Amino acid sequence: MTRSPKSLWPPSLREELARVETELTQLRARAEGQENELRDAREECQRLRSSLQQTEERFALTVRGAKDGLWEWDLTSGKALFSARWKAMLGYTDEEFPDHRDAWLAHVHPADRPLVEADLRAHLEGDSPNFERELRLRHKDGRFRWMLSRGAALRRASGKPYRMVGLDTDITRVKRVESIVEQIAAGTAGAQGEAFFRALVRHFAGALDVSCAFITECVNRPTTRVRTLAYWNAEDYRDNIEFDLAGTPCEEVIHCGETRFYPTGVGHHFPRDAAYDSYIGVPIFGSDNEVIGHLAFFDTRQMTPDVLVEPIFRIFCARAGAELERRFALDQLADRR
Repeated sequence: MTRSPKSLWPPSLREELARVETELTQLRARAEGQENELRDAREECQRLRSSLQQTEERFALTVRGAKDGLWEWDLTSGKALFSARWKAMLGYTDEEFPDHRDAWLAHVHPADRPLVEADLRAHLEGDSPNFERELRLRHKDGRFRWMLSRGAALRRASGKPYRMVGLDTDITRVKRVESIVEQIAAGTAGAQGEAFFRALVRHFAGALDVSCAFITECVNRPTTRVRTLAYWNAEDYRDNIEFDLAGTPCEEVIHCGETRFYPTGVGHHFPRDAAYDSYIGVPIFGSDNEVIGHLAFFDTRQMTPDVLVEPIFRIFCARAGAELERRFALDQLADRR
């Protein structure tokens, strides 16, 4: 009977071989387990990538839909990234506005900058949970837009911030409404008659930031002429005038009894007013719902749509209508005497 080669090996060698074979079996089992874990990890990684992509897409859609501007700031290099939407809110294309914090700070209104920097510093030093500030940023056209700026710092395990991410929301229209109401209400409080008309045009011009404002009354019926009751132009009151409506944007306001807004090009449409680029006209109604005058604004620059706050115009035009009728009643009473 022939014996196998292994049977001829010394017992110690056979034991060593058995031990090695056992270890190999265990290693194969562990390797197979690790391959399974690696496959599972790859599948989980792919799932997370897909989930992250979907989250980023949803976030991008949310930001786009909310019309907010996204910004990021690298605290180490000072480099910043402003989304195309953020730049567009200030009138710039993506290539026109530099991606750097200094460019952003240069556009912050000088009166707001100390407060902005103090709030940023407080957040980065951990004294506030996030950054939030209403501030003014200079638009490409030179005017300032109000923004609600909100952001939060990303921090290392040590708590040291290394990056900030935030969103800016244009709140110019909201601030404009607040400003108009506050300025005009305060400026006309307690005023009557001529004092009211003068205060109205002056404070409306300041609130809307336009160069010319006047209030009129109709001279005849059917109305072809109007006369001003208060006339503000170039930062001062002017003598009242009487003029024909024909060939002016005021004609549409009086005859149609509707607000007219020319954000630009008014001088092109109405050569008599070639000195101006934009116009707003608001009718003033009497108690019989007939147009008895109007409130008008001209500017040498283009007007932005946020100046057209019709509910506020209607409120103060209603007050102006009451003052006009009161004035007419007093004139009639004087004539009878």
